[in-house]
Amino acid sequence: MSIQKSIDRIIAPPPPHMVGDGFRVHNFFPGELDGNLARLSPFFLLDYNALMEWPPREEPRGVGVHPHRGFETVTFVYHGRVAHHDSAGNSGVIGEGDVQWMTAGSGVLHKEYHEKEFSRKGGLYQMVQLWVNLPAKHKMTTPKYQAITAKEWGIYEIPESGAKVRVLSGTFKGVTGPASTFTPVEIYEITLKKGSAISFDLPQTYNTGLLMIKGDVLVNTREVTENHFAIFKNDGENIVIKADKDSTILVLSGEPIHEPIFSYGPFVMNTRDEIIKAYDDFNNGLFGYLED
Repeated sequence: MSIQKSIDRIIAPPPPHMVGDGFRVHNFFPGELDGNLARLSPFFLLDYNALMEWPPREEPRGVGVHPHRGFETVTFVYHGRVAHHDSAGNSGVIGEGDVQWMTAGSGVLHKEYHEKEFSRKGGLYQMVQLWVNLPAKHKMTTPKYQAITAKEWGIYEIPESGAKVRVLSGTFKGVTGPASTFTPVEIYEITLKKGSAISFDLPQTYNTGLLMIKGDVLVNTREVTENHFAIFKNDGENIVIKADKDSTILVLSGEPIHEPIFSYGPFVMNTRDEIIKAYDDFNNGLFGYLED
């Protein structure tokens, strides 16, 4: 019989800040981890745009051209629509339930903003951006995208209880997600009806957290409420979630990358010299060109 994972701490939503003029986010980590950049490795950053409403606007809000190197960005959309372009000629729109998994790798210029029709009409908006670190041997891999629509996620359901798990990466009770990863990563979205419950195991050595997108739940007897983030200790495998309300939970778990982390701005590398090289390459135009 597996041992339950204890909750280490529950983080209330930190004060929001703007990323560009289109993303009002709570930064749960690394900002709330007291300088411990590796605490949730391989995950490095979590920005959460809690549910809000944007008024209509002709000129789409967003964030302009910016570079990335050394990690991956994973963008989840719950309400609204997000458009993006990059310096390699890729572009697309992320709708509700979709995910864009961008491997920045050796370097890419990127911009993202509210999709034009959504901007013109305005409406409810809710999204998550997660940064997943890359191990040293893959930090300079060729940039790529995985555009994963809502219908492409793996699905595990318990119809009699109203529990449903969408699997983005890894495997949940035999259901495997479509995303390819450079290190073992388990990412699930769990929806529970009021009064329902679900139990599952994750490796004790994996760093694990969950974000309450909607509702209130009991997680291994601890209450976790809407818009809060729970971090687990590495002391067990089993997680039991019981819903006090209709709830949606984003579960993140992954094998730690046991390497130095040196980050600055939009780059996540292993050493200071690699950060300097990233800025030199960016300033010398080696990330390509993208019109703002």
